[in-house]
Amino acid sequence: MNTFATALTFLTVIMASNIGGALAIWKHAHVTFYGGSDASGTMGGACGYGNLYTDGYGTNTAALSTALFNTGKSCGACYQIVCDSTKVPQWCLKGRYITITATNFCPPNYNLPSDNGGWCNPPREHFDMSQPAFQKIAIYRAGIVPVIYRRVGCRRTGGIRFTINGRNYFELVLISNVGGIGEISKAWVKGSKTNWLTMSRNWGSNWQTLSYLNGQSLSFKVQTIDGKTRTAYNVAPSNWGFGQSFSSNVQF
Repeated sequence: MNTFATALTFLTVIMASNIGGALAIWKHAHVTFYGGSDASGTMGGACGYGNLYTDGYGTNTAALSTALFNTGKSCGACYQIVCDSTKVPQWCLKGRYITITATNFCPPNYNLPSDNGGWCNPPREHFDMSQPAFQKIAIYRAGIVPVIYRRVGCRRTGGIRFTINGRNYFELVLISNVGGIGEISKAWVKGSKTNWLTMSRNWGSNWQTLSYLNGQSLSFKVQTIDGKTRTAYNVAPSNWGFGQSFSSNVQF
């Protein structure tokens, strides 16, 4: 059995209890880290989540390279990652793995080669993890390590969250803390005086509608890329205001 097959056997054994379904395909990638020892530098980012603690993601997060980010459609996706000890045993914390959420974009740096600084250049699949997350699977001094990863479902505490920004006739809704497959494919909003209105992705996990919904209680419907849909009725009361966040009682 070759070293990669051996690694896959090991990974399957230690992770089987965490997936609860069919095994996803394992792939090769590399990881680096950013954001400081307290992960404060990871807040905000290209998915629009803002404070990753209040939005339900904590420090187990990563910025994705262009090949993985998919122009923001991968925001909220979860990945299991293991340092590839068959290649760099001196840097890996053997037997450790982590599940991270995609919360940011790692931009390419075309001034540097892909194998020496331009880690997020296409077509490389690369994770720039928070420092605390990186140090759960590898030694800080390594800086960059090869990994094996796969897509997995996301486990969230509490319901899906909706943060309403914008102004009259423009609602920009950040949808966060989404469980299940994690990636949103469609979203709708319904005022207490309207039918269901289709929203469009503005950027990251922010969805918009050009409607006047002031003074109406709001319901939301969210569909993920696996076709599953959840409906959160009357999440925002009629006196909601821009800048406010509301937690639902539904989850994938």
